[in-house]
Parts: sequence; structure tokens; C-alpha cells
Amino acid sequence: MCRARKRVPSIPRPTPKRRNAFKKGLRDAVAAAESAHPGKRISLYFQDEARVGQKGRRCHRWWLRGQRPPGLCDHRFDWTYIFGAVQPVTREGFALVLPEVSTRTMTLFLAEFAKTLPPNEHAVMVLDGAGWHASNSLATPDNITLVPLPPYSPESNPVERIWLFLRERFLSFGLWADREDIIDACCDAWNALIADTDRIKTLCYQPWLQKVIS
Repeated sequence: MCRARKRVPSIPRPTPKRRNAFKKGLRDAVAAAESAHPGKRISLYFQDEARVGQKGRRCHRWWLRGQRPPGLCDHRFDWTYIFGAVQPVTREGFALVLPEVSTRTMTLFLAEFAKTLPPNEHAVMVLDGAGWHASNSLATPDNITLVPLPPYSPESNPVERIWLFLRERFLSFGLWADREDIIDACCDAWNALIADTDRIKTLCYQPWLQKVIS
């Protein structure tokens, strides 16, 4: 008796052609922002969200060969989200810790981020194609231009390396009593990142980005 072979769904992958088109498009978006906002300094930011919760997740850690490092594990399910944006060249960053990912919270994040920009600055912000990023009801401030990443291209967003760093250094193997504790841990981790002035540039200023900006 033969069984029908179950087809395993494949995950679409970005093609080099699509990635190269994005990099060229990003350069064009920066140039378009310069033309549309003469006299203003154009800054390039990358934005993303990370979920942090009691359930936690494993991460890489240095330890003795042949032994597993000890770690605390929680099986509760309360969580929150870090909305973050970084500027790899100037090492600047901005974040809010919010209870959910939605068009409403994304609108709030953009509004608060826009307030931090000086009057003579316009931000080009790169972000992925999540539904709350592309919603028709998303309110984008006049001093921000949004540029979407191509589908299935998290490696093209340098903020992914920020989340990896924060999880490995601050946000794994911890026990938090409630959401307030999670929020405090997220704020402490982000503030530690910002205080380490060279860390953002080290993690995010990738060779392909240097070519785009130069």
C-alpha cells in the first residue's frame, strides 16, 4: 500500500535581483527626499518591532565546552513589543515599548518619533511590509518618508541585529513577574544600547549600506 507523499510548503526567498533593486530604490528614495525637501538634512533610519515576553527564548551563550549553560525558563505568556528605529551613521535611536502591534500603535510610534526630529531634518525610514506598516489608515507625519523592504528580506534590515544583541545580552533567561516588569526590562535594554554609543554603528552599518549612502 502506497501513501501519497505530503508536499512540504516552501518558503519564498528573495532573489539577488530583488535585493539589488531594493538597494537602488533606496538610493533613489533618499535622492527623491532631498529634492522634495530642499534645505533639509536627510537622515536614513531603519525600523522594526520585537516581541519580548515571559515565555522567553533561547540564545547563544559562551560556556564550558561539553556543558550546557544554566538558564531560567518561564511558561507564562504575558508580553509586550519594542518599536525601534536606528540611524546607523549617527548612532541615534528611538524606541517605544507598546502593548501590541497594530496600525494604532504604529501611528503613535511615528508621531512620537517625528517630534524628536529637528525642524531642518527629514527622515527616510525603511521598514518591512507588515500589515500595520502598509495600512491605508496609517498616519505618516510630514517629516517622515516610509520605504518598504522587499518581501522575505529580513537580512536587509539592520535592526534585526539589534534585536539579536538585546536578546543575547539582556532579554533572555529572565523571570518577569508581570507586564510592568517586562516593560522595565525592555527600557533598560534599549537604554543600555543607546548608552553604548558605537554599538548601533557596529551592528547596523553594513557594507552594502555604506555603498548606498556614499
